[in-house]
Amino acid sequence: MAKTNSNSVARDKRVRRIRKKISGTPERPRLRVFKSARHIYGQIIDDVAGHTVVSMSTRCKEFSAGEAEGKTALAKQVGMKLAELAKAKGVSKVVFDRGGYIYHGRVKALSDGAREGGLEF
Repeated sequence: MAKTNSNSVARDKRVRRIRKKISGTPERPRLRVFKSARHIYGQIIDDVAGHTVVSMSTRCKEFSAGEAEGKTALAKQVGMKLAELAKAKGVSKVVFDRGGYIYHGRVKALSDGAREGGLEF
């Protein structure tokens, strides 16, 4: 039997519970957040078509941190860049999917950056 981390199992349960209620459409796709220990990722997903419209992370080659220091500041920059790319693709309204994480810290910073970039939640 494989070892499992109880935190990741609990987060998976939260993700499934959230995904029952949230779904992205072509008019209003889903903004999904994933964070690891070092990086943060954001994707805008059309669940009807089953494809990612736009994605951005701290690992992308197009991403430049600028003067941002610290993971929270980087998350805000990712949100702003994600909103910029989404606007270019014609997406202005999204449904926010926090990915089972609490709406605090880096997750909140990414969403604030996306709002500043022009996305409506």
